[in-house]
Amino acid sequence: MISTSMSVVVVLVALVNGAKNDDTQPCAKIQISSSVVPFGSPVTATCVIRDDCPLVIGRAVQLAWRLGDRFLPSSPVANESGRVSEVVIPSFNHTREFLTCCVRTSPVQVVEGVEIRAGYPPEAPQNLSCQTNLTTPNTLSCSWDPGQQETHLHTKYTLHTKIWDSNENHTYELLSGVHRYTIPRSGFVIFSDMEIYVKAVNELGEATSAPIVLEPVSAAKFGRPTILKMQAVPKRYGCLKLSWSLSQQEVWMRSLQLNLEVRLTTADSSQWSEQPILVNRVRPTRSVDQCRLLHGTQYLAQIRVRFQRSPWSEWSSSQSGVTLENAPTGRLDSWMRVSGDHMNKQLNILLFWKPSKQFRANGQNVSYIVSVKKLPSENGKVCSTVRNYCTFQLPGRAKKVYLSAVNAAGKSSPTEVRIYLPKDCAVILDVTVIPQDDRSLLVQWRSLLSSSLTGFTVEWSPLLQTDFFSTQFELTDRNQTLLVITGSFEPYKPYGISVYPRFKDGIGLPQTVNAYSRQKAPSMVPKLQIKKIWKSHVELTWDEIPLNQRNGIIQNYKVFYRDHKGPINVVNADLEERRVVLKDLNTASLYEAFMMVSTFGGSLNGSTIHFEIDSFETVVVVAIVPVSVVGLLLIVIFIAMMSFSNNKRLKGRFWPAVPDPANSSIKRWTSESTQGSHLSLDNEEPNPMYLSHLSFLDLPVKRSKEDDDPWLSSADDTSDLGESICGSPFIPGYSGSNSDSVPYATVIFSGPCNSPTPKDLHVYLRSESTQPLLETEESFSPKCYHNMTSVGMPSEQCFFGPSHDCEPEKGEGPDILCDDFPFLRALSLKYTEND
Repeated sequence: MISTSMSVVVVLVALVNGAKNDDTQPCAKIQISSSVVPFGSPVTATCVIRDDCPLVIGRAVQLAWRLGDRFLPSSPVANESGRVSEVVIPSFNHTREFLTCCVRTSPVQVVEGVEIRAGYPPEAPQNLSCQTNLTTPNTLSCSWDPGQQETHLHTKYTLHTKIWDSNENHTYELLSGVHRYTIPRSGFVIFSDMEIYVKAVNELGEATSAPIVLEPVSAAKFGRPTILKMQAVPKRYGCLKLSWSLSQQEVWMRSLQLNLEVRLTTADSSQWSEQPILVNRVRPTRSVDQCRLLHGTQYLAQIRVRFQRSPWSEWSSSQSGVTLENAPTGRLDSWMRVSGDHMNKQLNILLFWKPSKQFRANGQNVSYIVSVKKLPSENGKVCSTVRNYCTFQLPGRAKKVYLSAVNAAGKSSPTEVRIYLPKDCAVILDVTVIPQDDRSLLVQWRSLLSSSLTGFTVEWSPLLQTDFFSTQFELTDRNQTLLVITGSFEPYKPYGISVYPRFKDGIGLPQTVNAYSRQKAPSMVPKLQIKKIWKSHVELTWDEIPLNQRNGIIQNYKVFYRDHKGPINVVNADLEERRVVLKDLNTASLYEAFMMVSTFGGSLNGSTIHFEIDSFETVVVVAIVPVSVVGLLLIVIFIAMMSFSNNKRLKGRFWPAVPDPANSSIKRWTSESTQGSHLSLDNEEPNPMYLSHLSFLDLPVKRSKEDDDPWLSSADDTSDLGESICGSPFIPGYSGSNSDSVPYATVIFSGPCNSPTPKDLHVYLRSESTQPLLETEESFSPKCYHNMTSVGMPSEQCFFGPSHDCEPEKGEGPDILCDDFPFLRALSLKYTEND
């Protein structure tokens, strides 16, 4: 806008200069009442052409008016030459514009022009206020409101002060558009009254604000004060003493009497008192007492100050203090749940309590005592706790208990709690819960009419917590059927809400519902499982969603399924059964199915399963198996094939053949086959195999008293014996039928094994084989010591095994022993043939 106006001015100047004669005189002159007029007022202008103007000499001329770029209608003044013209603008609605006088030639020539500006006179400045800064340096800052109307004209503001005691006057000029000014310390006296006003002036007029008279100290905003200490007043219950001071830069004003406000709150509350406590005319050197407070309660306090009507300072930092403790007062509201033990005639009691509106703890650490006696004593006490509940047992004849609150200063008067037994009476028809917000729920219920009904109890607790610490309750009268319960309800967490009817002679059966303050879609969807298949039906089941992942009340389970060609089918499942049956399925068709679980807050889809029904009515579940799983399956199949393979060579590599003595044909051995490298097999045996062999040890004959017991022979003779028992292949005189076979037993002779039948008794040692020789035998091998016995023991025999387990057993002779060991039986036959 400014650039446009300047260009218009330049053009007009150029045109007007072109219309000047040689003596640099303009060809015309415009006469106007004022170049600055009120906005919207009429404007009258007259244009007079000079006679010596070159544009009009010797010719008839016609004058025209133009406002900006718009021509205005004009009327010539009655004269002979016609060189005077007048124009009237009925309402000038421009803040500034150029009015020009022109000669109608070709082209139009501008002979003179003038700028007209319009605006408003200034308004009187409003809301003049001043504030003293008491910190270094001291200043007095004033501000005002110039008014809502824009003047469109340059307006000048000046601040005027007058100090009454010294008659000093000061005028401060302000920059354009600035409506505040800071007076230096030399321009005012702190404790002397002064008059201050503001004047506004422009080309259309001037205006002056209403003057204010103030003492600079009364306009001072003090800094944040400090609470030095807050403590209980000795021997005065419910009182706190506050010691305070001004900020460090204002300590020099501690002799002033100031107004002070105190606000308090208890330590467990987040809300300050609605109405601060006002203390008038107090010096910083004096402490302030605050009384009528709760006993034994921790308070937080803040203060602010001002002088007379000066602005309040900012609130100070918080300081805490505790009033003197007193014994608790008032009664406790209680709620009791009772269950009877008819076998032992005992009552199991769960008692809850909470402070009533009249209850005052009057102390910091409050505990509670439940007693069967009105005056609490150790004999009658059944419970003592700092919690809000207690569980205990009483005899079935008990009728009441007494509840008391205790702190360091004393005990409250006991609250009598009557014991009401449960009644098998249901009068609550239904219970509904409507969330109000995150901190409140509306509980509504209906009940049957009953003359003995005295009221209701609404109990609620978070279901994800197992203890009773968070259980809360509210008591109502018999005519109330709705209640708004408040508390810290967590969104998406379940709460159990129960309504109990209370009768004159007991407590009726409750109605319980689950509720949420806010719901959303479940966090998980259970996996669908195929349980049963018959004909063209498939039964699908799933597990219950854990309570902490439901995020709301489950409204429905929907199972969506389809084959690769058909449309999508939907089946609604029963909420309690958690099963669904898909009917009329096509055989040899691949189906896919998934489940959607919904709450009031949203829905969530589960994973998709694929299945196929073949003609034999079996379900084939199709899954995407990773390559690693395929490799693992191949290894399992390979091992299984080797386990059941008929390849004897391959099978023998992994599982060596162990002979079964019970099926042995040792009785048919010949002397040649006994000493040969392989045993002869009967052609009638279905599974011929190499049998185990016998080891023969020849012991040197010694003249000793110990010849009857080989275990008691010398160490030189028993060393080789121990190795033979342990299966060593480096025993002198060892012979076997097969290098891979397992020795069955070792026979010890007192002489050469080819000599005639000795009269001495023989000794048989069992092998250290790691495989069981008999089906009924234990799988472990016996130790290599004390596992031999003598053939022909008349009254007892000792079987193989560790020495601590080898107890003599009564036997009938060597025949029984040989029957139990076929190889030894064969030896007996051999010696019979030799005889």
